[in-house]
Amino acid sequence: MYVYGIYPLADEEIFNKQCLALEKNIPGIVKGELLIDVDGSKIQKYDLNGSKIVVLQDFAINDVHVKSEIELTKFFR
Repeated sequence: MYVYGIYPLADEEIFNKQCLALEKNIPGIVKGELLIDVDGSKIQKYDLNGSKIVVLQDFAINDVHVKSEIELTKFFR
């Protein structure tokens, strides 16, 4: 599992920008379900050829990060 720290605060705008960046830069990515936790945290799920990618706006640890089953930096050169 790859984890990418995106921003050190649980910021709505950064979360949305990160989701858009994935959708724009990764060919074939499929947007899945958006989950909203009771504390307001958001989890946007994606699928890329059977590999899971998740963007999290996490109020529990106060950040925005991405968890992925595949390495993503090759899409952002």
